[in-house]
Amino acid sequence: MNALAADLLRWYDANARVLPWRSDPSPYRTWVSEVMLQQTQVETVVPYFERFMQRFPTLESLAKAEQAEVLQLWEGLGYYSRARSLHKAAQLVWQQHQGQLPHTYAELLQLPGVGGYIASAIASIAFQQPVPALDANCRRVYIRLLNLQMPLGTPALEHTLWGYAEQLLPQERPGDFNQAMMELGERICKPKTPLCEQCPLQTTCLAFTQGTPNSLPKRQAKPPVPHYTVTAGVITQGQSVLIAQRPANGLLGGLWEFPGGKLEPEDSSLEDCLKREIREELGLEIVVENDFGVYRHAYTHFRITLHAFLCTLLPGQSTDNLSHVRWVLPAQLDEFAMGKVDRQIARRLQQSSVPTP
Repeated sequence: MNALAADLLRWYDANARVLPWRSDPSPYRTWVSEVMLQQTQVETVVPYFERFMQRFPTLESLAKAEQAEVLQLWEGLGYYSRARSLHKAAQLVWQQHQGQLPHTYAELLQLPGVGGYIASAIASIAFQQPVPALDANCRRVYIRLLNLQMPLGTPALEHTLWGYAEQLLPQERPGDFNQAMMELGERICKPKTPLCEQCPLQTTCLAFTQGTPNSLPKRQAKPPVPHYTVTAGVITQGQSVLIAQRPANGLLGGLWEFPGGKLEPEDSSLEDCLKREIREELGLEIVVENDFGVYRHAYTHFRITLHAFLCTLLPGQSTDNLSHVRWVLPAQLDEFAMGKVDRQIARRLQQSSVPTP
C-alpha cells in the first residue's frame, strides 16, 4: 500500500462518521445510499435513508412496491428520476439476477440509473473490487493534490484524474479508500476555505505547498441561469381539488401537481396563460378567480416564479375521460407524491378555508 493511501486510511479509521449505511454495508443498502447521495448532502440523506430502509428493508420489498409509494418516500429529496430508476433497476435485478445485485463494475453499469460513479462505489464498497470512484469531492481532492489547472469537465482533466486515482487505489480496502477520499473532500478539503491544517495529506498536496488550494478547482464560465414565470390552477369543485399526474418521463416524472404551465410571449396575462395551459393539457375551460400565492424555486438548470390561482370549471366541463387526474379532499393530498412547490401549495390549501362556488 502506498504511503498516501496508508495516511488517508489511518485518518479515516480515526475520524469516519457513523452513518446508517456504513453500519451494515450490504450491497442493497450501499446501492440505495449512493443513489440518494448523488448531488445531495449526507445530513439531508440520513433521515430519508432510514425511512426508506424501514419501509423497503430488502431489494425484494422495493422491487414489489408500487412506484407511487417509492416516489412518496422520496418526496423532498429531489432528482426524482433517481427514485424511478432505482425502482426499475430493483425489479430488473429481482427478475433477471435472482435478487442478487451484480458484483462487477461492468454488470452494474447495465442497470437503469447506474452510471460510472455509482457502479464504482458499489463494486468497491460492497464487493471490495479495486475500482476507483470519482465523485465531486474526490475530484476536488485529487485536483488539489496535483495542483491541476485544467478546468472541470475537460477530457484532459478527466483522463488525468482517472489515471491518478487508479495509481493511488490500494488493492486492500478499496471501498474504505474511496469512502475516505469522499469524506476528506466533504469535511476537510471543502470547496471554499479548505481546512488544510487538519488534512492528513497536507505534506503531499501540491496546491497546499504552492499556496493555491482556494483557487482550485478551475471552473468553466457558466451561462446565466434561465428564469421562467409559471402558473398553476388550484381548481376546486365543492370541497375537492383537482390534481394531475405528470408524465412518467421528464422533470418530476410521475409526481402529482396542480396543473398549469409556463408563461409564453403570446399570453396577455397570467390568467390567460393558465387558461391556455389547462385547455391544452386537460381539454378543460376554467374560470380564474383569486390569487393563491407566489412561489419561487431553483432547479438544477433553471429557476421559476410560480403564480397560483384558485379556479373553478366552467359549467358542463367534465374530467371523466381523464385518467391522469384526481379530485381529492385537501386532507388527502398527503397521499400523493409532489414536488416542493406543489407541496407548498398543498400545505397552504390544507391550512386555509377555501371558498367553494
